[in-house]
Amino acid sequence: MDFWIIFCKLALLIFIAFTCVRADISHISWVVFAILLYFCLNITLTIFKRISIKRILLLLSIGISITSYFEINSLFILLLPLALIELTADFFNKKVIILLISIVPIININETLQPLYGLVAIFCFMIFTITSVYRDRLLKDEKQMDSMRKTLQKMTKNLNENTEYIRQSEYTFKLEERNRISQEIHDKIGHSITGALFQMEAAKRLIETDKLKATELLQNAINISKDGIENIRLTLKNMKPPSEQVGIHRIKLMIDEFATKHQFKTVLTHDGNLDIITPIQWKIIHENITEALTNTMKYSNATLVSVELKVLNKMIRVEIKDNGSGAVKIKKGLGIIGMEERTASVNGKIIVDGTRGFSVTTLLPIHS
Repeated sequence: MDFWIIFCKLALLIFIAFTCVRADISHISWVVFAILLYFCLNITLTIFKRISIKRILLLLSIGISITSYFEINSLFILLLPLALIELTADFFNKKVIILLISIVPIININETLQPLYGLVAIFCFMIFTITSVYRDRLLKDEKQMDSMRKTLQKMTKNLNENTEYIRQSEYTFKLEERNRISQEIHDKIGHSITGALFQMEAAKRLIETDKLKATELLQNAINISKDGIENIRLTLKNMKPPSEQVGIHRIKLMIDEFATKHQFKTVLTHDGNLDIITPIQWKIIHENITEALTNTMKYSNATLVSVELKVLNKMIRVEIKDNGSGAVKIKKGLGIIGMEERTASVNGKIIVDGTRGFSVTTLLPIHS
């Protein structure tokens, strides 16, 4: 805003100086002095930020304009409207009042200057109004930016706290799970082994004197050991999640991490009985999806990647498709060759299609 006001004042000063030089007045030195004094006052006006000092400097500018009008040249009255506008803008909100105050002096000035004064007053009012609107919008945008910045800082802080909470929760869960497993081993398997040990110790003592009783104790120890082994098997079975849960959740986690890191929108869908997918097939599916996502990130210019896993009657079908530029002629690099080799190792097949984006389809046979 200050730039446009100074520019407007400078244009008026140049106009006054040029007109005075053409008129070839005798007291040109006083004209130069008045112009320089007015210019210095208004440059100082932009330096100070206190409203009281600004008002004093504006009053001095008005005084210079009026004094120069009467004592040096009547054109100096053209500097008055803008100073009046700046001064009254601090006291009145209505633009009409500010415009009227700046035009009022037209009544007391030379009639030949009245049209020019009115034109200058309206022009200065327009410049001041436009710059005021621009300044208000700029201040509003700055406040919004500050508010958004504070909100972002708050959200970042909350995110960090939530991340720390999740990390702590995971650690606590692991400790609780370790404690549960330890307690279960102690309560079930430990008691079984201890009971079997007591039976074998007793059998050892009776082996010479009472072979029948010793044999009975040894049989009891064997039975207890079998029960302990069965408890171990059941405990491990309950702890180990089904392979299909590990496979599909591992793929979902990988896709979510890919979308977060590379700003892709990803969609994962699956259909059919995932139980029949073997661990080696899950491994191949995971590695092929990883390779296909890497190629998408490098070459496709895509914004959406979909992964579809279907278990059909005779085969498992996994398609990774993007909405990128695709390829008319597909050149097989190490990534696609690697997918073909690992898929062929289990009698599967890879289909690559570069039309309407790019897609890689993995076909794996279902072993009955």
